Amino acid sequence: MSDLHIRRAGPADVGTVLRFWRGAAEGTSISDDHDGVARLISRDPEALLLAERDGRLVGTVIAGFDGWRCSAYRLAVHPDCRRQGIATALMEAAEQRFLRLGGRRVDAMVLEANERAHHTWAAGGYHREDHWRRWVKPLTG
Repeated sequence: MSDLHIRRAGPADVGTVLRFWRGAAEGTSISDDHDGVARLISRDPEALLLAERDGRLVGTVIAGFDGWRCSAYRLAVHPDCRRQGIATALMEAAEQRFLRLGGRRVDAMVLEANERAHHTWAAGGYHREDHWRRWVKPLTG
């Protein structure tokens, strides 16, 4: 993976990331808009990690840390680039970030219906916790 470069996203990357997610990420989020991604980058400039090859975006992960919990969101790899170690490299970078910040455990948001992702996370040493469920409430109508 020597030709893979992982870096943090900046404000100029917002549009590119949103377009990338439309083709590479499963599902959508209420925050999948310019303001949502720009707010993430502004609040935590090291959270959104980008994987690039030859200047082209090929993968993303949001490595969020609130001081208590490490959370991984939006692990996505371009469909033409899957099974090349990009997700592994992104998660290694995310986990290193979490360790630097004092994190102890990573929680990953994974869609129930995304079976391919289940295999990816399991291969990375993650396991499903069936005794938890996510409860949500949108703050905007």
